[in-house]
Amino acid sequence: MAARHPSNPHGPALRAVDVWSPANGLPGKMNQMLTDEERARLAMIASIVRFKKGAVIYREGEPSDNVFNIISGVVKAYRSARYGREHIAGFLFPGDMFGLSEEGKYTNSIKAVTPVTAYRLPVSLLRPRLSQDAGLEYHVICKLCQELRQAQRHGFLLARRQARSKLVMFLQFMEQLQAARSEPTSEIYLPMDRSDISEYVGMSLPAVSRAFLSLTTDGIIRVRDRRHVKIVDRQAFERLAANPKNP
Repeated sequence: MAARHPSNPHGPALRAVDVWSPANGLPGKMNQMLTDEERARLAMIASIVRFKKGAVIYREGEPSDNVFNIISGVVKAYRSARYGREHIAGFLFPGDMFGLSEEGKYTNSIKAVTPVTAYRLPVSLLRPRLSQDAGLEYHVICKLCQELRQAQRHGFLLARRQARSKLVMFLQFMEQLQAARSEPTSEIYLPMDRSDISEYVGMSLPAVSRAFLSLTTDGIIRVRDRRHVKIVDRQAFERLAANPKNP
């Protein structure tokens, strides 16, 4: 049996919004989708792996031999572009799974944004368990639906015309994730670097810096340091998030 992580003794955790049962929690609230029994069964086939900040966990196009479930830390899913740039598709947090594939190949590259501890589940062992357990398969589908909604939101963000609106929508997304995980939202915590934010929102690094400065100068946000942002003027913040043409 694989070793159990002391902070996650029951095995892999899968947090998502139940797409069919709103009564399972408040709208937008992420819940633990797996029962203790399901987590224990997954733990039987899982091993614990750790990655340093900046480590590439796998690259796009490599054989999809494993699925990963994050215990602690943050990773980014990206595709390599010209001149060494990364087109970041999304960030993944504790309770998230990654390792999606197409025709047996990983569809994105994954890199550790912070030090990461995760469960590694071999696809060869996970596939038969999903086919034999309808409840477990349903919970994985719920998680995939959540990731699809996040991908759609990312596409909407990239379509925004105004830099400040893009940055505000990203900050709003991070705040909503904190709330969904029942974490304090007095400040928005940003585990990623400014360069990662710029790739995610489709802006240059100087443009992201100018947007932060503009929002701070106008009294809409307050930046305690590069990791912590506080919303000062909620009305103006929400107006920018709702209207991409707002100056």
